[in-house]
Amino acid sequence: MKSLAALVVFSLTLSACAPLAIFASSSNNYRSSFGTQVANSRVNAFCISPPLRLAIWEFEGRFRKKIVMTSGYRTPWHNASVGGASSSKHMSCDAADFFIPGVPRSELVAFAKTLSQVGGLGCYRGRNYIHIDTRQRPRGYRGPVTWGC
Repeated sequence: MKSLAALVVFSLTLSACAPLAIFASSSNNYRSSFGTQVANSRVNAFCISPPLRLAIWEFEGRFRKKIVMTSGYRTPWHNASVGGASSSKHMSCDAADFFIPGVPRSELVAFAKTLSQVGGLGCYRGRNYIHIDTRQRPRGYRGPVTWGC
């Protein structure tokens, strides 16, 4: 009986810490890869660092929808082939490019600027997704290093 009571207390304690992302709705138009919706089969969502995962959960909780990742982990060869920076955070599991269906990019950018986990924030002309990464912010920066947004 004590074991059952301990299990119930443990479960309730753990559930209080559950991120709001668990209430996010997913779209059936995208495939799931390791619990993340991806735009296509070439997107590697396996390797996501804990701080990046927390940032993603923040987006999903705020907008109540799952993100759709367009780029996650990249091998150095894949990164070079897509024109990624030689020091890209995608190669260390610390970056993701994504959008949320039905949410304007401007709202994603505004929300990203409020998150302490986001160290880098990028936008690309003609694309509906944003880039976030978990780099250390330079000394004195209150928000992420931002380009193109």
